[in-house]
Amino acid sequence: MANLLSIKNLRASIEGKEILNGLDFEVNEGEIHAIMGPNGAGKSTLASVLVGNPNYEVTEGDMIFRGHDLLDMDPEERAREGLFLSFQYPVEIPGVSMTNFMRAALNEIRKHKGLDPVSASDFLKLLKEKRELVELDKDLAGRSVNEGFSGGEKKRNEIFQMAMLEPKLAILDETDSGLDIDALRIVAAGVNKLRSKDNATVVITHYQRLLEYIKPDFVHVLYKGRIVRSAGPELALELEEKGYDFIIKEFQ
Repeated sequence: MANLLSIKNLRASIEGKEILNGLDFEVNEGEIHAIMGPNGAGKSTLASVLVGNPNYEVTEGDMIFRGHDLLDMDPEERAREGLFLSFQYPVEIPGVSMTNFMRAALNEIRKHKGLDPVSASDFLKLLKEKRELVELDKDLAGRSVNEGFSGGEKKRNEIFQMAMLEPKLAILDETDSGLDIDALRIVAAGVNKLRSKDNATVVITHYQRLLEYIKPDFVHVLYKGRIVRSAGPELALELEEKGYDFIIKEFQ
């Protein structure tokens, strides 16, 4: 089981305010990790820092992804290397069709791997296969990226993009936010179908309900910019029952 991501003593800030405070975290191939924690703990900041959001400044620490130093890589380089972020609030891109968007993204990754661009027929076959996997309506796949989509459709579209690009490490930032139970089930089923021994997923969530569908190998509690507790899936159940107070009290 190869290591995909190793983070050591990561400190990051935004507008001079430190959010991540000496965070340590590791992910291996084949694993699903859930990161939970109260509002303001740094969960979404971690996701943003990993993919290279320029609004955040890394002031200390190391982030190694597949043997590469992420701090030396631009956001697009990180994506080509196999890092994927499903946004908490997916953006709309009017005038850019999902078909053209996905073909351009896929070919960028193929180019990085030294492969020829995907042919039109192979691309359409792949598009149909992955669209059915996440139960994405074919009409949505033909429209502009996320334009006019409901919240659930946007989240499903994010998982469709993940299916098309087949990243080594997918970070799902509160993918369950705003989803009804049917959309949650469909999104989670897509994530589970994409799991393999060669990739990994980090699920950032507030709620145990998502983890009833996506079964994590490890659950971590993030508090004040650090992971303060790690255990198996039973930790999520304990958090659901007791809240975060029983852990937070240890650090006050």
